[in-house]
Amino acid sequence: MIPVTVFAGRKVAVFGLGGSGLVTAKALAAGGADVSAFDDNADSVANAAASGVTTEDLRNADFSAFAALVLAPGVPLTHPEPHWVVTKAKAAGVEIIGDIELFCRERRAIAPDAALIAITGTNGKSTTTALIGHLFRTAGRDVQLGGNIGTAILSLEPITDDRVYVVECSSFQIDLAPTIDPTVGILLNVTEDHLDRHGSMERYAAIKARLVDGAATAVVGVDDDWSASIAAEIDRRGKPLERISVKRPVVDGFYVDKTDIFQATDASARQVADLAGIGSLRGAHNAQNAAAAVAAASALGLSDEMIQQGLASFPGLAHRMEEVTRIGPVLFVNDSKATNADAAEKALASFDRIFWILGGKAKTGGIDSLVPYFGKIAKAYLIGAASEAFAATLEGKVPYVMAGTMDRAVALAAEDAARDTEPEPVVLLSPACASFDQYRNFEKRGDHFRELVLARAGADAIEEVR
Repeated sequence: MIPVTVFAGRKVAVFGLGGSGLVTAKALAAGGADVSAFDDNADSVANAAASGVTTEDLRNADFSAFAALVLAPGVPLTHPEPHWVVTKAKAAGVEIIGDIELFCRERRAIAPDAALIAITGTNGKSTTTALIGHLFRTAGRDVQLGGNIGTAILSLEPITDDRVYVVECSSFQIDLAPTIDPTVGILLNVTEDHLDRHGSMERYAAIKARLVDGAATAVVGVDDDWSASIAAEIDRRGKPLERISVKRPVVDGFYVDKTDIFQATDASARQVADLAGIGSLRGAHNAQNAAAAVAAASALGLSDEMIQQGLASFPGLAHRMEEVTRIGPVLFVNDSKATNADAAEKALASFDRIFWILGGKAKTGGIDSLVPYFGKIAKAYLIGAASEAFAATLEGKVPYVMAGTMDRAVALAAEDAARDTEPEPVVLLSPACASFDQYRNFEKRGDHFRELVLARAGADAIEEVR
């Protein structure tokens, strides 16, 4: 844990006692703050109290006594309307911050030279965060990985100058971090998302921009208009900037040509890495993630050789274009994280002979946007509630079967792919849907797919021995 000493001796309210909120309350108390913690969920309050956290019903609290309200990122700050605890804090003139802000203040106070790499973007931030952590770890550095990727930032090891902190930041977390100041700040991309919580694209993009605005070195993807405008503004102010692109060469920054990553300086380019043959970084979206990771690693002194070794050994993240195994010539890929058509598009673009498992609880727009990729699909296997709607879109364009369940879909797809005579068949789970009709979350869905595939691989191996 990172004890937060910057509020020592002062009263602090903490609201939201899920995983990160509970850690936040304990970190503040460990640093000497007088903590009053609360949640709308009575069970969460009881759990916090049982673990030693001081709780108080903030509905009845005198907010003028608090130095700050530390808010969990899942609690609405502005839209669709401010949560009641936010309204109370604002009425009392109390600043409202989150755990990322606490980390940044503590870092400035006790170890300002500790390297902080902060990553955001609508898509790709988890993979980029994990990849950067892997690059530094394989180079022998003490890496602490956390934030939105699943480990609360204040649960990491205490801040020291020789540690590298690699932190994924959601827009909700950045909105609660007004002085975020990473050594390297990465903005991958900005596309429409979370407008129910931010109100407009302009506000959403401005929040994302804050992470790179405060960075000593900004790394910004320029392949979408919002991010390109943010990069241009940073450049106009004369701040250190590395642009990244997978669509075209850049004058200063990093760009991808086929599988090669180049670093350009004053229009002179040199190759710094090669993604050829790295299955965990397949596809243009992963090439962008890799270019951003290479930019961050280069900015903090890793050599080209260290970077290439790290890229080559990166295992990838579960449920994101995860190569589960091969059975004979057939590759099985778990892309359960693809919960909408835009996410599934990246997987479909990455392969040429696809036996596609899809379906679940449909998102707005269905799979109509994926029609340009239908020529790559040998056959589709429909599961879950969206089956009939998706079948209507596939009708006459792609052969399909109403598989119903994951068990049947995997069995049918594996058998069809094994009989296929075309090169490099791929059984791809990329559902283009939420999981909630059949699974608790996309992780459970992907885990089930993986278990079925590995069980099949084991059975096939036993059969070969016989």
